[in-house]
Amino acid sequence: MLMTKRKPATIAEILVEEFMGPMGLTQAALAEAMGVQRKHVNELCNDRRNVTAATALILARVFGNSPDFWLNVQRRSDLWDAMHSPRERKRIERAKPLKAVA
Repeated sequence: MLMTKRKPATIAEILVEEFMGPMGLTQAALAEAMGVQRKHVNELCNDRRNVTAATALILARVFGNSPDFWLNVQRRSDLWDAMHSPRERKRIERAKPLKAVA
């Protein structure tokens, strides 16, 4: 995996800065379009909720892009967090590569 010192953009940053802001969407308006409670959108916008497959499908339908886009943003953020967490790094480093089977 390519290591980078710069933390990738989070779901909240992408959602708020690249989609909601330019479109003039409020959290309430996005919640209505998504068919979810405003709390769900608020948690996404404040990095307190991760994007699940179902949420990715909903966001893709609302914004006209792919669910893979949303899942990849989440995946990049999750991987960066795991690689930069001392606790997770210890767990990762304890793993031993398997020897090739002849």
